[in-house]
Amino acid sequence: LWFGRMIEFVGNFILDLRPDLKVLDQACYLSFFREASSIEDLMGGSSFSFGGSSSRRRKGSPVVANISLSLKEVAEGVKKQIKIRWSVVAKGVTYKTCPKCNGTGKVIGIVEGFFGRQKTHITCDQCGGSGKIIDKKPPESDQYGMINEEKTLKVPIPAGVMDRQKLTFPGYGNAAPRNGENGDLLVVISVEKHPLLIREGNNLYYDHYISFADAALGTHAEIPTVDKKVKIKLKEGLQSGKILRLKGKGLPSYNQYGTGDLIIHVNVWTPQDLSSEQKKFFEKSQKSDNFTPDNNRNEMSFFEKIKQMFDL
Repeated sequence: LWFGRMIEFVGNFILDLRPDLKVLDQACYLSFFREASSIEDLMGGSSFSFGGSSSRRRKGSPVVANISLSLKEVAEGVKKQIKIRWSVVAKGVTYKTCPKCNGTGKVIGIVEGFFGRQKTHITCDQCGGSGKIIDKKPPESDQYGMINEEKTLKVPIPAGVMDRQKLTFPGYGNAAPRNGENGDLLVVISVEKHPLLIREGNNLYYDHYISFADAALGTHAEIPTVDKKVKIKLKEGLQSGKILRLKGKGLPSYNQYGTGDLIIHVNVWTPQDLSSEQKKFFEKSQKSDNFTPDNNRNEMSFFEKIKQMFDL
């Protein structure tokens, strides 16, 4: 307790001498001095070690694999088989205690500290901190006793992943020399474009075109989803630009917070090549009140439709 108070006093004393330090710098200073629980912490390492091993296991480098998914696979989740090439420790490799650090992974070195140059423990440059060096290794391995191998893995991809998202699978990366810890497998997701549906987050968007006659009389339409088609009813007098929303027909959230919607944008297709009989019909209809736009009807404006589309 007394040491902690003394350390905090030293920190405050330094701040009194350096009033020009920014608030963030002051916080860093105080955090350092308050969290120092011993002389060893303050000095940056122990200069008074009485034995014991402090060697550490190194971690291997990651392996990166690319996986392409269809929109249906994104919706349902899938297990994908991939081939990776990774580094492993060759058979027959043996290790011995590092003679420079005697297996501790640390050697005495000189570093610059708060109170000038001082002795401290630093990582052994011969064994890289592992405390071990190569004793025997097969001729086909590299200087660290490693070889490259191909392996086939089946990786589970959860539903709702995004394009260019990275998934981490610990322990399936390259092995580390000297019995270190395996690195991670990083899977980079690539989502294929759907021919009809457009993805925005967890929602799906679809442009549906109907004829002028269907818009006036009403009709039934088959709408594609990620796995099947659903049938919906389009009421008579449907206006072009109408936004329809099918709840829960989008994609599941990667964090399992519900499912998105399928948003349908209805477009009325205006005929371009009319027969003489059809032209006569529309020319006659031009004078009818039913064919005259009525701005007083309870129809949403373009901007209101955009707000509805994006839940604004």
